[in-house]
Amino acid sequence: MASQEQSSSSGFSLEGIQDVQDFNWIVLLETIQEDQGDSLDTRRSTHLRDLMKNGNKAFREDRYEEAVNCYSRAHNIKPDDPIILGNRCAAYLRIGQFLKHRPASASERRPLSGLDPTTHAGLALKDAEQFMKTQNNSVMAYILKANALILLERFELARDVTLAGLQVDASSNALKNLERYSMNRLQLHAGILFVVHAFSSQWIGETDAHCAEQFCLSVLGLVQSGAICFRILVLHYVAAKVSLGGSPSSGHNALVHASRKTAFTLNMILICFSSFFLSVTLKNIIERNFPVEYAERKLEHDSLTNMGPDLLPLFVMDVVLPCQKFHLNIFEARYRLMVRRIMEGNRRMGMVILDSTTGSVAEYACEVEITDCEPLPDGRFFLEVESRRRCRILRNWDQDGYRVAEIEWVQDLSPLEGTKERSDLQDMTDKVAEYARSWIKVAQEAARGDQMRLTELHKAEGLMPSTRDFESFSFWLATLTNRRPQERLDLLRIRDTTAVLDFIFVFFTKR
Repeated sequence: MASQEQSSSSGFSLEGIQDVQDFNWIVLLETIQEDQGDSLDTRRSTHLRDLMKNGNKAFREDRYEEAVNCYSRAHNIKPDDPIILGNRCAAYLRIGQFLKHRPASASERRPLSGLDPTTHAGLALKDAEQFMKTQNNSVMAYILKANALILLERFELARDVTLAGLQVDASSNALKNLERYSMNRLQLHAGILFVVHAFSSQWIGETDAHCAEQFCLSVLGLVQSGAICFRILVLHYVAAKVSLGGSPSSGHNALVHASRKTAFTLNMILICFSSFFLSVTLKNIIERNFPVEYAERKLEHDSLTNMGPDLLPLFVMDVVLPCQKFHLNIFEARYRLMVRRIMEGNRRMGMVILDSTTGSVAEYACEVEITDCEPLPDGRFFLEVESRRRCRILRNWDQDGYRVAEIEWVQDLSPLEGTKERSDLQDMTDKVAEYARSWIKVAQEAARGDQMRLTELHKAEGLMPSTRDFESFSFWLATLTNRRPQERLDLLRIRDTTAVLDFIFVFFTKR
């Protein structure tokens, strides 16, 4: 987690938390004795000092997760200490900013499966608020809270906090910078609302106020999430105004010029309709006034949401086998865009790992289907997905920040009906199935005190396919064995069901 990568990729730099605080150990020991008498023995006191030393060392070496762990253990020994809370808050903020602005190439090479940036910023906000309760006259408390609110994109509250902090210390450059940034973001949002309101009024008029209001809110949401560039939105507004109030040809040229500025803006009109509840009035007005542009956008939009049987958008993270069910937290802007498009199409994408030897995606992937999609207020998506079938990637390319691949579907070469080979394969499948059922029962008994493990086992048991579907059953068995990524990738390549069953059977017989 390099600090250079963090600052270079971010439009916002954390203010006032370049370093963490060290304990004055003599003062700390006196405070502990006053608070707890002799209940905190020398051993625990030394342990607390070591935790804070190790946490600060980890923070200064950009190992923020390790720092959070040390500070949290120190917090258990001495709850609500302002230095511990402030240091842990700073570590949470550093992690949150790193994740929020992590380059796409880095996330493909080293996928992350921990907490998302919004959660880290929320944890930082809790620590900052607790810090403020213990020391409401501390400028650092206001600095930490404002940084957390900005990462959460709650700019109005952030500005209120900075103004309150400047009452405590009017000379704080960190608070001045944070106040300036918050104000700029608020002015940007106000400008967006003005332009969008004017835009909707020009097209809709005063006859459908509800539609105009919904249009404003929908476009504002897209701009805030990064889906639409504000500069392009202004160009669209100018083009529409010229077209409605001036010559049609000048409006047409301005709109075409604006639409070519960014690839995603080509879909702005259609995304507003498909993602938000708008009346058909606006759609009809746009289609009537801009028929050529609307047709072009619709054609491209359809090609991106319904790619055809041999094209698949890729989520580069890990090797997935068929017959799995799991959750994904989508927070990167490029994947949020991809999910929006997938949800308007067939709800399917490919999951693949990056091949460390070639620097590109692996040759084999697995198609997954989004079975449940929960959009979150900050633009993230919480998905439930089920893996379906294997595919081989023939070629892949970049599409608006994420990868799209041309693929061919892969199936096992099964023996023909009525042959001895098929009968032998059925016998072997039934035999392995008995071992698997027995193994699941034993595992469930052993996991009686572990609710999370029990839930996983019940979920896996519910996904068990028929033993007559040899290929699906063999991969379901493989999901029980917790193989390493390279081993799972090798399984995706195999087209001999007997070989897969042999490979998995060894696992169950050794248990």
